[in-house]
Amino acid sequence: MKILLTNDDGIFSEGIKALRQCLSSLGEIWVVAPDRERNAISHALTLHRPLRLAEIDTRSYAVNGTPADCINIALHYLLPDRPQLLVAGINRGGNLGSDVNYSGTVAGALEGARMGIPSFCVSLAAEGSFKYVPAARFALRLAQCIIQRGRLPFNTMLNVNVPDTNGQEIDDYRITRQGAQRHRNTIEEKIDPRGMSYYWIGRTLAGYAPGELDDGSDYRAVEDRVISVTPLTIDRTSDTACEELSGWTL
Repeated sequence: MKILLTNDDGIFSEGIKALRQCLSSLGEIWVVAPDRERNAISHALTLHRPLRLAEIDTRSYAVNGTPADCINIALHYLLPDRPQLLVAGINRGGNLGSDVNYSGTVAGALEGARMGIPSFCVSLAAEGSFKYVPAARFALRLAQCIIQRGRLPFNTMLNVNVPDTNGQEIDDYRITRQGAQRHRNTIEEKIDPRGMSYYWIGRTLAGYAPGELDDGSDYRAVEDRVISVTPLTIDRTSDTACEELSGWTL
C-alpha cells in the first residue's frame, strides 16, 4: 500500500507531519510537497521555468513549485508505481465555501482525482493555535474506509474540514455541500522605501449568503462543531445551465 501526501503549507508544516505520522500504520508513505508556503495558488502548474527537487528524508521530497506540480512529479517521475490513495493537508485553516477555488491543498487532491487516484484533503478550521491530532485521526478513519471500499465516486474527491476542538477528540461528521460565504476583497496601497506604490490584497468576511447556515452547508457543520465532508467533482459543467442555454438563439 502506497499513500501520497502533499499540501500547500510547505513540506515542513506541522500539519503534514501529523498526517504522515498518523497514516504511517496503513503502508508506505510518500511526501511530495512545496518547499515553502504556496497558499491560495489554486491549481496552477509551472510551465515557464524549471522545477527543482530536493530529498528531505526517506520518501520525502520538496519541490519549488505548486501542489499540482508536486503531484505530477510524484506520479510521473518519483514513485515506482501509482499510489492507492492521495491525501492533501492538513491545511492550516479551513477550506470552506468558495475558498476551495483558491486553495492549493484542495487543488492537490483534485489533481489526484483527475488522474484516477482516490483522493481527499483535510483542513483544520482554526485560528491561532493549531492542534492537528484530531484532524489526523479522522483522516486515518477516512483513509481506512476508502481503502476498504477501493474507490470513490467517479471524478470526485472529498474536502474535509475539521472544527477547532483545542486538541480534543471529535467523532461526529456530516456529509455537506459547498457553501458560499460572502467575502469582500480589499486593496491596500503602500509606499516602498524608493517611493514606489505596492499593493496588498486582503479579504474580510461580509457575512453569509442566504441559506448558507442551513444544515446542509460546510459552514454550518463547522459552526456546529461537526466535521464537514464535502464531495467535490472535477467536472464543473452546470447541467442546469446547459438545459437553459439550449433554448437560446445566438
